[in-house]
Amino acid sequence: MNILITGGAGYIGTGLVAKLAADDAVKKIVLYDNLSRPNYGVFLGGRRPGAEKIRFYKGELLDSRHLKMVLKDIDVVYHLAAKVTTPFANADAHLYEQVNHWGTAELVYAVEESNVRKFIYASSSGVYGDSNEAVDELSLPAPKSFYAISKLRGEEHVKRLMNKRDTYIFRCGNVYGYNRGMRFDAVINKFVFEANFQKRITVHGNGNQSRAFIHIDSVATALANVLKSDLKGGVYNLVERNIKVIDIVDELKQLIPDMEFIFINQHLTLHELNVKPNETVNQKLNLGELKPLQEELREFINRFSF
Repeated sequence: MNILITGGAGYIGTGLVAKLAADDAVKKIVLYDNLSRPNYGVFLGGRRPGAEKIRFYKGELLDSRHLKMVLKDIDVVYHLAAKVTTPFANADAHLYEQVNHWGTAELVYAVEESNVRKFIYASSSGVYGDSNEAVDELSLPAPKSFYAISKLRGEEHVKRLMNKRDTYIFRCGNVYGYNRGMRFDAVINKFVFEANFQKRITVHGNGNQSRAFIHIDSVATALANVLKSDLKGGVYNLVERNIKVIDIVDELKQLIPDMEFIFINQHLTLHELNVKPNETVNQKLNLGELKPLQEELREFINRFSF
């Protein structure tokens, strides 16, 4: 089969490409990315197994003519491209709307005119907004940030495909862990970097806010396994665990005893979101047994060069 990955040079895309390139059933992998977050990790590291299958096109989601060109002969589309959330996720509503909402719309329009058989969209658990109680797929979305609103609007376009081809929407938790295309603005990744190299991390609020998380290897594994799974199309949460920020700090403190941590605006209670892991989905997509967080953090730290 032939596969297109939008945002293929990104964090999740870098992990997914490695999985798909090693799959004998995959004949061609097209990476489509505008390199707006200059990240070249997917291009580095020497020739990998299946490297001859991979092609790269630099392009924009809003370039409908280019999209239609790269979709020729494509069987499966992974839509990962997005303007991602950051600590300044409410700073530029227009950019989130253009890329995540209307960019997704343009891709869906192009797919509707193609022979694509399967469409997989990486959405965000952020579409649920805030919740102290664990939400699931039956919970009503209530996005708070421009990023989350734009991802939910993207979902609405993707849902048009559900009666026409196999279509999956995965609402991913906060992604963390090492790979060559990793982001350091994600909370766990940021903490691990600061703890290892600066021996001090900064916690916003009182640290009792919790978030839903999933390891990058698990995301890549889940998305790759959709190709062979008997999971039916639909909207699913892709989450492994919920962790309080202060608990991440505690685990790092055990690994790096001389690490210090400071609180900023400790009097504030920041929003939290707990998402119930979908055990059926995680099992069908072969995520395997969940490792202890401290073990994952130790493995992460050991990937640094010093």
